[in-house]
Amino acid sequence: MRISQKGLYALQALTVLARHYPDDVVKIRDIAQEEQLPEKFLEAILRDLKRARIVNSVRGAAGGYQLKRPPEQIFLGEVIRRIDGPLAPFEDAESLRDRVKTHDKQRALFQILLEVRDATARILDHRSLADLCR
Repeated sequence: MRISQKGLYALQALTVLARHYPDDVVKIRDIAQEEQLPEKFLEAILRDLKRARIVNSVRGAAGGYQLKRPPEQIFLGEVIRRIDGPLAPFEDAESLRDRVKTHDKQRALFQILLEVRDATARILDHRSLADLCR
């Protein structure tokens, strides 16, 4: 698994929104300044997170972004999958399972890669934005 710069920025932005949840709507400019992120790139990331139904946008002078759900209900694995794709170090989990079943000579290798993916998923799917804010 590789987390891209986009994935890291998404997690940083969501952490800011989590700290302001549920009362405040946060402007892109404020997130960018607080986390020292490029504003234009952050705009695209927040649009992706909106399409993924992780954040809401509010229009107008007092507008900005806020989390769609409580920080305790948004898990890191969900965010990383939405931004960067599967957590598996090689293909996705289902493909790895198929390879374990069908590749006799390399079965052990694919089994280890599947175990790495499963361990990663166990951690990231049980750590929320609220955990990052503590």
